[in-house]
Amino acid sequence: MTVRVATVITRLEGGAGQLALRGAAALDPARFQVTVIAGSGALLGQAGAAGLEVIVEPALRRAIEPRRDLRALAALAGLLRERSFDVVHTHTAKAGVLGRLAARRADVPRIVHTYHGFPFHEFQSRLRRSGYVAIERRLGRITDVALCVGTGVAVEVIRRGLVAPERVRTIGVAVEGLPESRPDGAAAGGPGQFNTARERARLLLGVPEDATVIGCVGRLAYQKAPEDFLAAIAAVRRPGVTGVWVGGGELADRIGRLAAMRSIPRVLFAGERSDVLGLLPAFDVFLLPSRYEGLPTVIVEAMACGVPVVATAVNAVPDLVVPGETGLLVPPGRPDLMADAVRYLLDHPTAAARMAHAARARIEHRFEIDALRGSLVAAYANLDNRVAMAT
Repeated sequence: MTVRVATVITRLEGGAGQLALRGAAALDPARFQVTVIAGSGALLGQAGAAGLEVIVEPALRRAIEPRRDLRALAALAGLLRERSFDVVHTHTAKAGVLGRLAARRADVPRIVHTYHGFPFHEFQSRLRRSGYVAIERRLGRITDVALCVGTGVAVEVIRRGLVAPERVRTIGVAVEGLPESRPDGAAAGGPGQFNTARERARLLLGVPEDATVIGCVGRLAYQKAPEDFLAAIAAVRRPGVTGVWVGGGELADRIGRLAAMRSIPRVLFAGERSDVLGLLPAFDVFLLPSRYEGLPTVIVEAMACGVPVVATAVNAVPDLVVPGETGLLVPPGRPDLMADAVRYLLDHPTAAARMAHAARARIEHRFEIDALRGSLVAAYANLDNRVAMAT
């Protein structure tokens, strides 16, 4: 029989949206009938084009709004009950709360949640952080399987007792369209390496060929700490340095004004782009300054493009960035140390090339769609046989 799956996510966009969409689209339609339920998102059109049913629930929003959240909960519970879904798979914090509660109310046989990261982090007040942890622990009792994007995320789930250990599974991101491996020993961004892709990427961004480009891809949001990116660019203190941020978000206007006010080198805000893989070769160093993360897809993409990486040591980022081996890690909230790490890679091109090569080798064949498909099929298998899985 066909297994009816409801994939519930607050906004179908960003890394979490990409992973949710790629997983849903990868399932065999002869075995799984997937409906994507979201409040909004730039990827909704892609979901429809992939043959997935898409339902938009406008009350499902990221911000905490009790009245609207109650409407979303009631709407989700009614929809799940009416459609008799066999599995509800939730993504992100808000959809994880409302979707799992709605699935419980609707007596859905199997509830799966993916932790891309957490709604709590060290930059919150202790009271707020404790409240989020308590909520996640309660929801963990009704969660049949928790899929954790990266080892660091899985460890945190177990350490904090959010879900029973035997229900926790570790998965990776699924990345499509990665470039082929490059010759051994070639330096990322150096002479003879990626020349065509580099020139094309810089042309697309409007960046001079002789500029030193430090780039980031992500939402302009508190989580990503774009103000630390600006401070790090300024602290590098090198002639010809250009900062490039690819992505939009709620802080776009404020960060743009902040960049204009500060005496820092040129910073280009490229906005939302669908050609990220084509732009990454323009970077000499990829810098991710996030306060908290899951397992960022964009780091995998940067590594695949041969770009040396500096990132903050948060959550599952060390799954990818092994200090001194596949990149450099720094503490979050320390743009001075970010600048030091960037300068090191710029001043030591042989070491940067070695790390970039090791990173490419580490990720090769590790984040293919087949692995994600297998993880989802296993997670959707109902242990008490309320859903008869096709064989």
